[in-house]
Amino acid sequence: MRMITFFLVGLTVHVVFFLSIFDIYFTSPLVHGMAPRSTPLAPPASRLVLFVADGLRADTLFTLLPDGASRTPYLRSVIEETGTWGVSHTRVPTESRPGHVALIAGFYEDVSAVAKGWKENPVEFDSVFNESRNTWCWGSPDILPMFAKGASGDHVYSHTYPAEEEDFASTDASRLDSWVFTQVKSLLHSAKSNSSLKASLLEDGNVFFLHLLGIDTNGHAHRPMSQEYLHNVILVDSGVAELVSVFEDFFGNDGRTAYVFTSDHGMTNWGSHGAGHPSETLTPLVAWGAGVNKAQRVTEPQPYDDGYLQDWKLEHIRRVDVNQADIAPLMASLIGLPIPVNSVGVLPLLYLNNSNQFKAESMFTNAVQVLEQFKVKMSQKKETTLSFLFTPFQLLTESKQAEFIQRARILIQLEKYNEAVSLCQTLISLSLEGLVYYHTYDRFFLGCSVVLGFIGWTSYVILVILRTHTTLNCRPNLTKQISSHNLARLSVFVAVMITVFLLIQRSPVTYYIYCLLPVPVWHAVFKESGALTNLIRSASSLQLWKCFVYFVLVLFGIELLVVSFFHRAVLTLGLAALSLWPLLSGLFHKAKYRSLSWFAACLCLALFPLMPVVGRDPNLHLLACAGLLTLFTSACYLWSSCQRTPLRPGDRRHFFSQMIHVAVCAYVPFLTHSSLQQKRGLPLLSQFVSWTTLATSIFVPLLSSTRLFHRLLSIFLSLVSTYLLLSTGSEALFPPALSWLMFAWINIEQEALIAQGVSGRQELSTIDFSASVDISRIRQLRLDDVRRSYFFVFFIVTAFFGTGNIASINGFDPASVYCFLTVFNPFIMGGLMMWKVIIPFIIVMCTFETIQVATQLSSRSLFLIVLVISDVMALHFFFMVQDYGSWLDIGTSISHYVIVMSMTIFLMLLSVVTHLLTSKRLVLWKQPKKHFP
Repeated sequence: MRMITFFLVGLTVHVVFFLSIFDIYFTSPLVHGMAPRSTPLAPPASRLVLFVADGLRADTLFTLLPDGASRTPYLRSVIEETGTWGVSHTRVPTESRPGHVALIAGFYEDVSAVAKGWKENPVEFDSVFNESRNTWCWGSPDILPMFAKGASGDHVYSHTYPAEEEDFASTDASRLDSWVFTQVKSLLHSAKSNSSLKASLLEDGNVFFLHLLGIDTNGHAHRPMSQEYLHNVILVDSGVAELVSVFEDFFGNDGRTAYVFTSDHGMTNWGSHGAGHPSETLTPLVAWGAGVNKAQRVTEPQPYDDGYLQDWKLEHIRRVDVNQADIAPLMASLIGLPIPVNSVGVLPLLYLNNSNQFKAESMFTNAVQVLEQFKVKMSQKKETTLSFLFTPFQLLTESKQAEFIQRARILIQLEKYNEAVSLCQTLISLSLEGLVYYHTYDRFFLGCSVVLGFIGWTSYVILVILRTHTTLNCRPNLTKQISSHNLARLSVFVAVMITVFLLIQRSPVTYYIYCLLPVPVWHAVFKESGALTNLIRSASSLQLWKCFVYFVLVLFGIELLVVSFFHRAVLTLGLAALSLWPLLSGLFHKAKYRSLSWFAACLCLALFPLMPVVGRDPNLHLLACAGLLTLFTSACYLWSSCQRTPLRPGDRRHFFSQMIHVAVCAYVPFLTHSSLQQKRGLPLLSQFVSWTTLATSIFVPLLSSTRLFHRLLSIFLSLVSTYLLLSTGSEALFPPALSWLMFAWINIEQEALIAQGVSGRQELSTIDFSASVDISRIRQLRLDDVRRSYFFVFFIVTAFFGTGNIASINGFDPASVYCFLTVFNPFIMGGLMMWKVIIPFIIVMCTFETIQVATQLSSRSLFLIVLVISDVMALHFFFMVQDYGSWLDIGTSISHYVIVMSMTIFLMLLSVVTHLLTSKRLVLWKQPKKHFP
């Protein structure tokens, strides 16, 4: 197979493996075809006002000031006197879109929906707004449109400010919330002179939704402990108090208005959200008004052992915690709306102030609504599964469903309301368990298909390495292999049987891909089986003990990398161990200075995994240090290089201009953050320099000399310039430290080559990337090349996790992109952060390309070993996903699997970019011709 063909096939296979995890674990949980159901009794409220303070933490609202006063006196008085309070527990990802969907629609959106846009609905869903008579919304253009688009009819009225107002450089982001409060008062005021509007407002079943984004914006820009954030909370409290008075006055104090105050997610101390830290998942919930229980005094200990009651001085007021999706059925029950048909929330009865009959009927409606989803899900799965293969959910068969409904109905008729409520809660629990059962029905089947394909692909790559890149005793004419014709017939037969099976079951198109992919992969494995025979035949001539030691060390090293995904400090141990390699291999005595450089560089880089995660401890002075360090090391290299071979005038001008550019890029963050602190907005100069640097960072190195260290220095200076613009603290020192280690690695590998007695070695200073490759000088693989490949994978993982666990791109610090833009744009900001992640990758990739050239290896040979190591890591995480039970652990392992697969795909793509950067022409992999004895 030609290299370009192998590259395309490998890329396709890995893309399929990458996408498979989303099809297996992140498919939409929604089903359609259920009829809306509402409680037959009259509701306690005629209208509902929903306040969502975006990004408000529970502790910020509930914690008292040192003097015992509250920064939110109105809401505190509601908690202690007129309402019911608790903590709303959100789910990962703690982002605005899934948080609002859970609040208003009552279900937890699949993770992939976050990447599909804030304004776009990947699937249509029902919501409290859709079921309402009319809904008026005020707030962010990133949130409101998705509920207006998802509503049937034109009864959802959205009022948003321009997207440009969501500016992290704003003089005062709290004006976003002031705008909302002003618009609501303006609507109610104008209704007094507009009879048709007033008639609409006075109708029953109306919802008023106030999305308050200022708190979240100030939290991102200034951190949750800042005065800006806390003052915004005070403003929201006073705004809520004023609006309650306005609403009551407008509706004549009829006592028919219900109020709910909550948040979509919290925020970490360093101003991010998206992950599962308690500061992100614990949000406040306060309800009061018509139909809501007043504060209940308690004297006995409450069933919460998290210590928050004592911290918040609320141990004497009954606390009622809920899951975030439970708020949707609560709101629907308060104003008599059908519960959204896709809701998986359970009605929190302790919030309701109504008769026991109303509570029982409401819980019965909730149970039937959830059961209807279960029925549709079961029906769909039954229709697409062969009857003799279908295994129903035994705890809730059709007969048991009818029995539950009949018993609950009888208990309500007999006025045994508490027993009816308990039975309905059991039915809801079983229905939700059954929904998960059918939603994950094909998970094991698909997982087995993917694992089979994974193992097959890894086996194929290993066999290709043995056949093409080793000096095994190859005798293809004498090797007994399976007949290619019979093998082809068998493969076709298996593929046809799988296709027929999937057709009968009416499986989705993606199922065909996952199930049929292993067939050609294993066909290729059996075709290459002769390489395994050659390995066995050559066993007597191999140093088996040495092979076994390498095998154990690599397995241990892979396990070390897997653990590093959970504990960054393990990378420090790994770098400390790598620093001893010259000493253990005997290179220290042959190249003392280079070994000491390697030792010092490893220990220096080992400090970074011990530092705080990026964004938690910003320090712009470290950016200046990084810039000076970059300039100093570059100047030292250029001086030493000139001592050996004078630079050409063009190269001298090129490097001098790049160094000036680095100095400018080190200054721009100071200019930007100084301007933002003075509330003067983002300077135009900062934007111009930042975007120009980003656009030219890939192309500028192509203008430099193709001599090995000259080209690497140009790449380093170009990438560091961009990295400085995207940094806020200690991470700016990471690329210089990493580059130092990479430089030491290149030099010490040259010494290792000498120790191995490789003939025809070329001096590093004479290597030119644009020179033609002499195929005859390219050698075959040795055991030590497995070590080189592992070093590369280790450095790639270090490049990713060295400055923090950024498995969730949603958890980044927005301050990192302030040199480029400050107006909220999740996709541009996310793209910039992805480029920041990739920059260390490119540095390591270019180093690896250099080592392949210097050690006289074809790019393909070492890359294949790297592919095997990364695939084994990915397979490890895939198995870990199967073993975990809790959703948080599953999500963590899935994110790590996605990271490894993404890194593998990136490596395949970046290998092309690396060739482009290190030479003026795109050179595909060279592969030595195989000569059989």
